Formats: sequence, structure tokens, C-alpha cells
Amino acid sequence: MPTANPSAADKDAEPFVEVDPSGRYGRYADLLGTGAVKKVYRGFDQEEGIEVAWNQVRLSCFMEDTRVIDRLFSEVRLLRSLRHENIITLYHVWLDAEKGTLNFITEICTSGNLREYRRRHRNVSLKALKKWSRQILRGLEYLHTHEPCIIHRDINCSNVFINGNVGQVKIGDLGLAAIVEEQSHVAHSLLGTPEFMAPELYDEDYTEQVDIYSFGMCVLEMVTMEVPYSECDSVAKIYRKVTAGQRPASLSNVKDPETRAFIERCLGAPRARPSAADLLKDPFFSGLDADA
Repeated sequence: MPTANPSAADKDAEPFVEVDPSGRYGRYADLLGTGAVKKVYRGFDQEEGIEVAWNQVRLSCFMEDTRVIDRLFSEVRLLRSLRHENIITLYHVWLDAEKGTLNFITEICTSGNLREYRRRHRNVSLKALKKWSRQILRGLEYLHTHEPCIIHRDINCSNVFINGNVGQVKIGDLGLAAIVEEQSHVAHSLLGTPEFMAPELYDEDYTEQVDIYSFGMCVLEMVTMEVPYSECDSVAKIYRKVTAGQRPASLSNVKDPETRAFIERCLGAPRARPSAADLLKDPFFSGLDADA
């Protein structure tokens, strides 16, 4: 793709490490993040003149594990079908057979994930935390009322991203999401981040309400700046506490009674947990601007 005035300023331009087959998107060397199966680099859309996230998976690392490959392709297919202001948007995807990589371009959130952002900014009002929480819920409501229903299954503060200059929050990393076609909305596989997993996830028989539980844990982390169950030094200990119904120690650090009650509602038994739509009407959010 030709650029607008390539000559004089070329020596000052930041070089692309690689360019997509269409010539539209370029990848820079700097790494934005690393996940279990992919790396995310800063990229640039030359047509629109905007920065993007270049997600890259080296398929050679996982060729023996068909489940991982299937999951990656399902994330891409899923993202392509979703359009919501609180869900990361997918722009373009391609397979580089020569290099053995799956690449997909998504929108970039300028301030990284919510966990990192919250740790950088320790003095945040409860009002701001409520605004972030409500945006996560709006994204979840969209996923849960989508046809077919989509269960994210890995909602946690490192999978939620933020544009800090405007306070806009978006759900990303849908690689573990389950598309549930049946009327019952029941899924049957064990996936997720242990500290944020609802008890019924361990039983491998659950509905979209597992995302509400994980959302409650997100709110808890946002308020306390502690990852839930950080008192446990192994996944086995987390599992024992979660399945026994023991709350994270950090819940005792939530001093505001309204906030604690809201979190407890999210962490309740599956049938007692409110839906995302119900939680959006909760008095916890009263007093916020409708469009905030």
C-alpha cells in the first residue's frame, strides 16, 4: 500500500517488522502482551491511520494439540460476528502458512488491561469503579443474549481492557468462550482462571451464570487491588475453598456495605445469581449517568 509522502521523513519513520498480505496492516516490534497461546504486538492500519493490536499465534507450537488450534479458530470466528462497544472488535484475520502463524488484527485499548491499569492508578473513586463494572456487564449482557448464547468462561481483570483517556472498558480474549445453542444454555468443559472460576465450572455443568460469578470476582479485585484467593499458594487450595463455598480473604477488606452486598449477589448459588440484565438495574448503579 503506498504511503502519502514516503521520501523525506522515511529515515525518522518507525519500521514495520512485517506487513499483512494486503499491505494494509504493519506490525511493529514492541510487544503489548503475551497470553497462553498468543503474543500481541502494536500494529498500524495504514488505510485508516490508526494503531491496532496485531495478535499472532505460532501454530507450530500447538500443531499436536488440536484442541488449542480449534479454540483459536473459534475465537476468530466468534470475534468476527460480534459488534458491541464493550467488546473488542476484530478487523482482519489471515493464516501465514509459510511462517506457521495465525494473525488477527483487533482494535487496541490504549491503557492495557484493567488489572495493570488499576495497579498503576491506586486512587480511583467508587463511582469510577461502578462505571467500569457497568460497562463489563453491558458486554456480558450482549454475549449472554446473543443468538446463540455466548459464555465467556474466562472473565477476569487481565481479560478486560481499557481506554483510560475516556474510561471506556472492553471485554477481550474470547478464546475460551463457549457458544451454547441449546435452550438450556448448559456447557460441559472445564476451562478458565482458577481464582475467578465459579464452583459449578469444576463440575463441568454450567450456564452463562459462571460469567456473573467471575464478574463479581472482577469487582472484588477492582475494589481491593488484590487477586481473589491470593492467600492460597496452589490451585488445589483455591479449588478446595471455592467448592466449599469459602469466600476469598480479600472480601473482608471491602468496607462499603453496598459494594460488599453487590459482590455477594454475584457470587451466590447459580440459581440465585442475577443475570447481567438484572444487575444493570441494581441500585448499586443508581446515581450514575445513563450513558456513562
